[in-house]
Amino acid sequence: MSLTLETKLAFKVLNGFFENVSYVKGVEASDADKAVFDALPEGPSEAEFPHLARWYKHIAAVKGLAAAAAPAAPAAAEEDDDDIDLFGSDDEEVDEEAERLKAERLAEYQAKKAAKPKPVAKTTVTLDVKPWDDETDMDALTKAVRAITMDGLLWGGHQLVAVGFGIKKLQINCVVEDDKVSMDDLSDAITDLEDYVQSVDIAAMQKI
Repeated sequence: MSLTLETKLAFKVLNGFFENVSYVKGVEASDADKAVFDALPEGPSEAEFPHLARWYKHIAAVKGLAAAAAPAAPAAAEEDDDDIDLFGSDDEEVDEEAERLKAERLAEYQAKKAAKPKPVAKTTVTLDVKPWDDETDMDALTKAVRAITMDGLLWGGHQLVAVGFGIKKLQINCVVEDDKVSMDDLSDAITDLEDYVQSVDIAAMQKI
């Protein structure tokens, strides 16, 4: 569901907000600023809302967004004395308060939504680690592989699988965080165990 700020009162509230701050959250442009920017149905008038207009132009520039044009100022019209309500009305004040609260809650919602941490992308990987020959100490090989540590790497279960001529390979599972662990770097770290390892292959990969 898309949300928009549809009233002049919302512009007024945001103009007051940006009088003393430069961004919706923090000290630099963020997704929260973009969310509020996208919610504005039109560009703010510099004459009516100078602080909001300054922020609007700045976010458009730093985020590479298309700024909407501000509406043309309405022509001044003479007020008919017969239309003046000498007794006033509380309805307008009630509506303004409701719109102000709506605008504030929307800005808070967009800021919280933008600040919500994104899920970490992970992959389950099965590696086949082949020894030099049938005389290789597979227990020592397994311990050496498991001793490899990287930020974002978690070792799982393993087993020894016969490949022929009395030789067994180590088949070991691990979970890696995609943004932190390069499979090339991990493979290189395993093949660097030259006393035990002849080669390493990726047998299977599956995104979590």
